[in-house]
Amino acid sequence: MNNFNDILDKMIPNPRCELNYNKDYELLIAVVLSAQTTDKRVNMVTKDLFNKYDIYTLAQAQEKDIIDIIRPVGTFKRKSYYIIEIAKRLVADYKGIVPNDRKYLESLPGVGRKSANVVLSNLFDVPAIAVDTHVTRVSKRLGIAKENDDVYTIEKKLMKLIPKDKWSRSHHQMVLFGRYICKSRNPMCDRCLFLECKNRK
Repeated sequence: MNNFNDILDKMIPNPRCELNYNKDYELLIAVVLSAQTTDKRVNMVTKDLFNKYDIYTLAQAQEKDIIDIIRPVGTFKRKSYYIIEIAKRLVADYKGIVPNDRKYLESLPGVGRKSANVVLSNLFDVPAIAVDTHVTRVSKRLGIAKENDDVYTIEKKLMKLIPKDKWSRSHHQMVLFGRYICKSRNPMCDRCLFLECKNRK
């Protein structure tokens, strides 16, 4: 699929992270909150959360107060614990600053490889491909990955397919392509240039 990136560029010419944030820790917390919910819902709750708290007051917050704010995102009890613990760790270890350190990020509660990839890519321009549900679905539908491939296998296959300097851009493009065109239900195949290219052959 030599023209993979060219096709993505045509369909998603201006990709960007759709999570709203102004500070580094806000992105990290938004990514943790985004598990099993939509960016739109996360943006609704983080607007209130970050108006009320900064990283230092989050580290001192009560779980019940955080739950009241983040309830719409689901699994709110676990996520409220993650947020407070992340804030405590960042304040204690890095004076509230998110470090450019994959190992450290993945040691934080609620932060796995995918979340670390999103943070490193957006905050520090580290080449990375975060494999979420959209990227997984698109990769399998396009035949890049097999049906039983796990997320790390898919990530490695995409890293091999896509030039390293385009990993982060392509990740955002695949997320948006999966979110708005190659949807889980009722995919908009009439807007898919991958399908158009396949039909031309």
